[in-house]
Amino acid sequence: MALTHTTLLNKVIWITGASGGIGEALARELAADGARLILSARRQTELERVRDSLANATQHVLLPLDITDSEAITAAIATIQQQIGGLDWLINNAGISQRALILDTPLETERKLFEVDYFAQINLTRQALPLLLADGGGKVIFVSSVAGLVGTQYRGSYSAAKAALHLWANSLRAELFDQGLTVATLFPGFVKTDVSLNALTGDGKALGEMDTAQANAMSAEQFAAKAVKALLNNKSYIVIGGLKERLGAWVSRLSPELLYKMIRKSKVR
Repeated sequence: MALTHTTLLNKVIWITGASGGIGEALARELAADGARLILSARRQTELERVRDSLANATQHVLLPLDITDSEAITAAIATIQQQIGGLDWLINNAGISQRALILDTPLETERKLFEVDYFAQINLTRQALPLLLADGGGKVIFVSSVAGLVGTQYRGSYSAAKAALHLWANSLRAELFDQGLTVATLFPGFVKTDVSLNALTGDGKALGEMDTAQANAMSAEQFAAKAVKALLNNKSYIVIGGLKERLGAWVSRLSPELLYKMIRKSKVR
């Protein structure tokens, strides 16, 4: 079990996409560090399972939510204000991936990916800002992706949405720095979760199978431990993954032309 960090003791942290994978692992890490969690996802029964597995389970709040429903977001924030009174961190983790070539992906599927991975995230964040800023500042964390830094085959719309989220986060960080808001972006590489099972194919249906790279990747628990450590060290640009993903992120900043050649030769499906 992680040592309790006094900086997280009794901090109120809202995690979306908390019913499994990275969201569940982050919840477990943060709860062990003494945080009070608000857990959101669409599946109530899975949220209950996650909460029951956490340290100090009774202090955590379940808030079932479809993040693409703007009115539901408004109601959820009102509930947080009424029941808890404040918010210290918001972790935008909910999202959906893609496994389809650009030529096989119609506009309808592109829009669905952007609705979940970009528009819903920024809408929820914007609505939550008054709560985060009320006590002089808070922290917003976006879970982007290494794919949002490099762009890869079979993930055209997903990569674009995650890149858009990253740049929106940059603007938010600059605009609200003087009001005490800190903004961090996590860029996971391959993590062993169900993300590829639920990834959208061109027709908008779930892929339904585990990618080899995903199956052999770091665990969600390993990712969460690294992520929380970096966040507590006030890092804002956090790449977590295997050697190839870290190398790709590094090359993307130093030599885009070399990156393009690397991606063309990569096996990502």
